[in-house]
Amino acid sequence: MIDPITAQKIKDAADIVEVVSDYVHLTRRGANYMGLCPFHNERTPSFSVNKRKNFCFCFSCKKGGSPVNFIMEKEGLSYHDALMHLARKYGIEVQERELTDEERAEQSERESMLVANEWAMLKMENDIFSSQEGRDIGLSYLYGRGVTEEAVRKFHLGYALDKGNALTSAAKAAGYDINILKNLGLVGTSKEGREYDRFRGRVIFPIINSAGKVIAFGGRDLKGGLAKYINSPESIVYKKSNELYGIYQARADIVKEDKCYLVEGYLDVIGMWQSGMRNTVASSGTALTDGQIALIHRFTENITLIYDGDAAGIKASLRGIDMLLGHKMKVKVLLLPDGDDPDSFARKHTPEEFREYVAKHETDIIRFKAQVLLADIRKDPQRRIEAVNSVVESIAHIPDPISRDVYIQECGAILGIPEETIAKSVARVRGALVEKWKRERTKTEFPSPTEQSSTSISTSVKETTASSGVANDNKATPNRRTAASPMLPLEKVVIEYCIKYGFLELCSVMEDESEFTISVLDFVSEELEADNQSFSVEIFGKIFSLLKDMRSDFKNALFSFTQRLNEDISRRRQEGIDKIASQDLSVVEIERAEKKLNVELESFKSETIREFSKDYPGRQLASHEDDNVRKAVTDLLRERHQLSHIYMRDNNVVERDEDRLGQLVPRAITEWKSELLNQRLKELFTQFHEISGKGDTETESKIMMEMNSIMRLRSQVAKDIGDRILSPRSRK
Repeated sequence: MIDPITAQKIKDAADIVEVVSDYVHLTRRGANYMGLCPFHNERTPSFSVNKRKNFCFCFSCKKGGSPVNFIMEKEGLSYHDALMHLARKYGIEVQERELTDEERAEQSERESMLVANEWAMLKMENDIFSSQEGRDIGLSYLYGRGVTEEAVRKFHLGYALDKGNALTSAAKAAGYDINILKNLGLVGTSKEGREYDRFRGRVIFPIINSAGKVIAFGGRDLKGGLAKYINSPESIVYKKSNELYGIYQARADIVKEDKCYLVEGYLDVIGMWQSGMRNTVASSGTALTDGQIALIHRFTENITLIYDGDAAGIKASLRGIDMLLGHKMKVKVLLLPDGDDPDSFARKHTPEEFREYVAKHETDIIRFKAQVLLADIRKDPQRRIEAVNSVVESIAHIPDPISRDVYIQECGAILGIPEETIAKSVARVRGALVEKWKRERTKTEFPSPTEQSSTSISTSVKETTASSGVANDNKATPNRRTAASPMLPLEKVVIEYCIKYGFLELCSVMEDESEFTISVLDFVSEELEADNQSFSVEIFGKIFSLLKDMRSDFKNALFSFTQRLNEDISRRRQEGIDKIASQDLSVVEIERAEKKLNVELESFKSETIREFSKDYPGRQLASHEDDNVRKAVTDLLRERHQLSHIYMRDNNVVERDEDRLGQLVPRAITEWKSELLNQRLKELFTQFHEISGKGDTETESKIMMEMNSIMRLRSQVAKDIGDRILSPRSRK
């Protein structure tokens, strides 16, 4: 693991403009830079890079973030590997911190597996060239299938000697732990307890992930056994649903071509690669998964599915369409002539002929699906209904409304259904899908805590409840606030203010004849502590805790930054004085010029420190090691209109949101607390309705008393917050 100090050094050194410039041609546009987005195909620049905030964002596809985020997304790397990438770029020596026993054990097992896989791959690759058996059987088979020596070496193809335990014996001799090889599926144990090579007598296809690590193997039988192919079992280094064969060899070409071809088998990928179609990967005969689609989407949003031209190929091409469209992929299908698969077709044609065939025959997926289903339904009304509904479902998954309209028109003509009818059905299905996705995204990004009582609204509410004698029975009236509740948008505004303006001054207070400043973060913290309130959205709570823990680091960083700034200002002042002295000015004019210079420098210093303070929390958290924190902060920072923009005051002076924090932050807290009171009031109404008319007048009276108390509190909370701006109830 990279120690925290070195990790922070890497993050501080990484300049977003320099990092992005390795991939994108940038043009200066005012304070920002613009360029064509590297994550999707576009003709006009929509990719913005903000050097001051060290942040990038595409206003079209919504991708971006800190330098770490950018490298992770662009190169398909993990957080750790992205830091290492940046460390190499900036020449920073990485000294890994000492791991905990648990971390050390997990990392040791993972590294041992990767090392063992690497060793096994190199051994079997060597055996296919250097051993007589490897050349006569393995290499002969591959050459017979048209695989060139260049491709064999590029994909590290190999051969497992058919000698029972040749690999096992070699591993032991080399000092490898056989239990590790068993966990990787390289070594098996017979019923009699004998160890044997699982892949013996097979041509080996190593599976290499996008980072270049050998994570698994596929073995092709050459003796007519029951299992034509066997594969490595899943392990801590190999999750089949998240990997694609050939992704390591293809990723650079996928980015370059902005397109990915998806086939089914190992040899299909190799055949396409030899034919010049080097942006090809395989799902290895399994149905596409969300993880595999997400992996492709790291490099491109354009994908063409290539299948055999038989009935099975046609049916296979229809599987996973909605999943692909749901990931905002632009999908096409290419059916090859009957009797051909990608491998055989590639061997029969030159790269130019193959590309010409693709350009001429690849078909848009929706149009293809409509045509296939129409040809299959014949005169069966029920199957026709099912076909139309299936097409409608797929169209509804398309995010772009213009594209949906175009497909509605085309499919209306193909299926013989009025466009209006299809449009209404698509709108209905789309609405249901959007609601479903919102619920799923909310649960994923903003999971609620296991349980948090909504009666902890404020000390006053709790005291009122206790004095009224009304029982707060969580079993009878569940008080869980889920992430889909009204609390989420209200809490989101507060945490966004904390991220964007947390270290800026909110107000000043007098205490013991001394003046103190209260930051946005301090104010929010005091308000929540005073009312025993906390964030119900788990990720918001974690971010808020990180912000509070960051205060001492911020003070140190601000001190160092101010020292450097003072040196810069001294240099600027001297340059300004020298310039004034070089002019032919009177004493009065010199004094006036020097006074103006000092005012400008003081204004520059104040604004520069303010900008540093404003950007500091976002810069730190947008590069945090926690994926959920980094993603949530990136989303909050890049939403352009979450906060109000600018407005004109009566004297036509433009005022920014950060100039109105004294109004905006208390108002956000007020609205949040008011909604908490509303939620409690709704619970009491429900309780009152359940017991009303059942003769329990004493309980009815107690509930009514609490309801009246909460309504009074609700009307007073805004004034209470306003008063606390001048006199906070607590100060750290």
